[in-house]
Amino acid sequence: MSPLLADHAALAGADVARQLELLAAPLRGLKVVHVNSTRRGGGVAEILEQMVPLMGELGLDASWEVMEGTPLFYRCTKQFHNALQGQDVTLGEELAAYEQVNADNAARLRPLLEAADVVFVHDPQPAALLSQVPRRRGKWIWRCHIDVSHPFRPVWRYLRPLVAAHDASIFSLADFAQQLPHPMFLIPPSIDPLAQKNIDLPPEEIDACCQRYGIDRERPLAVQVSRFDRFKDPVGVIRAFTMARAFVPGLQLVLAGGGAADDPEGELVLAAVQAAARKLDDVHVLLLPDEAHRTVNALQRAADVVLQKSIREGFGLTVTESLWKGRPVIGGDTGGIRLQVVDHQTGFLVSSPEGAALRLRYLLHYRDERRRMGEAGHRHVLQNFLITRQLREYLTVIHALVRGAMDRIELA
Repeated sequence: MSPLLADHAALAGADVARQLELLAAPLRGLKVVHVNSTRRGGGVAEILEQMVPLMGELGLDASWEVMEGTPLFYRCTKQFHNALQGQDVTLGEELAAYEQVNADNAARLRPLLEAADVVFVHDPQPAALLSQVPRRRGKWIWRCHIDVSHPFRPVWRYLRPLVAAHDASIFSLADFAQQLPHPMFLIPPSIDPLAQKNIDLPPEEIDACCQRYGIDRERPLAVQVSRFDRFKDPVGVIRAFTMARAFVPGLQLVLAGGGAADDPEGELVLAAVQAAARKLDDVHVLLLPDEAHRTVNALQRAADVVLQKSIREGFGLTVTESLWKGRPVIGGDTGGIRLQVVDHQTGFLVSSPEGAALRLRYLLHYRDERRRMGEAGHRHVLQNFLITRQLREYLTVIHALVRGAMDRIELA
């Protein structure tokens, strides 16, 4: 067992590591390529940063490629993202840019993509690559991380033929799956407990982080960590804070996050959040660099309660991260948050700023409830949302597609 796998076995269990070794043994040397739109920012990049090395540790020839795009391309794919989550959009010249960028990237990556045994295409940005690689020999999988339960139909009608041409699709929840003419698999995302964002931190590092940003450790603290995105509803979180602090003296709020290279709307949302927070005491809006993983870790550990009040959410890795750290989460009653926040057990599900304020007030008044929910949340992540589970399921999908084992997998 490799040192990296042994470290994971110490947390997830020796049986989990042994299962991974058994599943990977017949796949040794298999060329697996992941393609997404950005190396930094967002949950997809965070997962791939940990997933690809683990695949390599198990003997697969795994690599990670990133799309090279133009501002018009990223404007188009952000519109795709919004449309797939139900927002009406209008697309014009952006579609030509989308198709051209996919053609250009296919030309750049063609030798690698043609030789690959398995290609994971993450989200809509690279979905048109397949149409530009007619001589591919391997299996292509469209991995959707977005809540596509109620997509804006004109955009889905455009994307569906591109997705349908793949050999399989993976969705995070059953509610997200669309009707497609190929096998579909349900695999929720995960966190790496060994990553800098999730490892244990010494108390003095947490204290130093709070001191750096003017956070008083003696007063209650609520934290939301996420990209500055309208679907994360950071302005709604500020509204919840203003209502809750009337009943929780000294309450502080941190809204921490960064941008992503493929999200051109982030600066506009950040400006709106800063404007909403400007006249309020004890609201800290932190624009963090992509590599500030230990800072995020420290803020989540310093929090009494974590919020993720999303309006739409594919999964919400910050929820998993916070539960892993033993913090109850008040989450939007939507998408993948429902898999993680078991209402009244690991936190609360809410549908409005008023609901978030009510639950925030409750949790900050009852320390024992916070502790109980935090402990339950940690167990929930340990059992369901570690990267070893997601890797096991990815390996199972590869077996099903490459080795024709749709009904059963024979392991030596």
